[in-house]
Amino acid sequence: MSEVVLYSFRRCPYAMRARMALRYSGVAVQTIEVSLKAKPVEMLALSPKGTVPVLSVEGQVIDESLAIMGWALSQHDPEDWLLKNDPAARSLIAGLIEENDQAFKVHLNRYKYAERYPEQPMEHYRAEGEVFLRKLDELLTERNYLLVEHLSLADVALAPFVRQFAHVDREWFAGTPYRRLQAWLQRILESELFTGVMEKKL
Repeated sequence: MSEVVLYSFRRCPYAMRARMALRYSGVAVQTIEVSLKAKPVEMLALSPKGTVPVLSVEGQVIDESLAIMGWALSQHDPEDWLLKNDPAARSLIAGLIEENDQAFKVHLNRYKYAERYPEQPMEHYRAEGEVFLRKLDELLTERNYLLVEHLSLADVALAPFVRQFAHVDREWFAGTPYRRLQAWLQRILESELFTGVMEKKL
C-alpha cells in the first residue's frame, strides 16, 4: 500500500475518532497536524471544503470521519468494532451515531458557545444535550460499553463528543447522576488507544 496521509486537528472530535480507528486498525499513517487558521494548500487541493479529517490513500480522498473509520475497519477490525454478525446491534450503532452527529452535536455547540446563541440561557442548551447523556447512561446499565462488553464503533465515534460536552463545565458533569457514563468516558480517555492519538507531536 502506498503512503496513507491523514490531515488532522488534535482537538477536533471528528479527527479524534478517525485517528482512533486508524490506530486500532494498525494502518501505518502519516498524520499532518493542521492549523485551522492556515490550512495547507495540499489538503485544500484534496478536499476544498477545508475541514478535518481528510485521508489520502492510493489516490482516493476520504473527507468524512465516519467514512475514514469505515475504511480503517475494512483494513483490520481485530476486536469486531463493527459487530459484523449482529445486524440488530449494527442498526443500533447507526442510530446512535446519527443521533450524536445530528441532534446532540447541535446542542453541544450551543452549550459550548452559548454566548453566540443568546435566545436561550446556557442551561437550556445543556438540558437539551442531557437527554442524550441519559440515554447513553441507561445503555451502560448492564455493561461497561454501549452495546457489547468491548469497544464498538459506537463507543469510539461518540466518546470525543461526550468528552467535549463534559469539559464545558467539568464540575457540573462530575456532579451529575450519570455515574456509568462518567466511568465509561474515563475508561476510554485513559485507554492507550485514546492517549496514543492525543500525544502532541514534537
